[in-house]
Amino acid sequence: MKKCITIILVAFALSITQAQTKKPAGYTYGTKQVSKSPFSLEDLKLLQQTLLFSDEDVQYLKMSHDILKDQTNDILDVWYGFVGGTPQLLYFFGNKTTGKPEAEYLAKVRERFAMWILQTAEANYNQDWLNYQYEIGLRHYSTKKNKTDKATAVPIVNYRYIPALTIPLTTTLKPFLAKKGASAADVDKMYNAWVKSVLLQSILWGQPYMKKGEF
Repeated sequence: MKKCITIILVAFALSITQAQTKKPAGYTYGTKQVSKSPFSLEDLKLLQQTLLFSDEDVQYLKMSHDILKDQTNDILDVWYGFVGGTPQLLYFFGNKTTGKPEAEYLAKVRERFAMWILQTAEANYNQDWLNYQYEIGLRHYSTKKNKTDKATAVPIVNYRYIPALTIPLTTTLKPFLAKKGASAADVDKMYNAWVKSVLLQSILWGQPYMKKGEF
């Protein structure tokens, strides 16, 4: 456990250094490096309807942006602490030969994770956003796992853990939503919107795991 915490702290130190650049390494949102998603915007609307995701949820996600934008490092400390203390999750950052977590890999992912927090709160559900969800899914699947960061970790994230993370991520986020004086009612609505959005994204990230026509 102590060793895992040390590795997480090293990753944090590395991420601070990398944060000096304007964009995190491997962050390709909105660029031609990202393939177009096989899932259409019309399909996305149907999925959002099924999740009871509404315009009000978009409104409350956007409200959360200003609340969270200067708290991303603190949020990531909590999330990385959870990953570091959960062996079955830390495993996916481990060297495929030795099993030891790769600090540089953790650091690079952390920087993009900070962007993901802001991206989620911006709630811009356009083609660029949809394409990047597909890219994130590919980076969890064997197609692109490790390639972005030239890591030597295990070759795939087992999909079952991706939607499962909806609960720890959103539950631990709620106290941060309450830190800037929002009413209890608004905090609850922001939290509910985050739960829906994270679940929505985790579903979309599963597309590469399925055969054509099954998703």
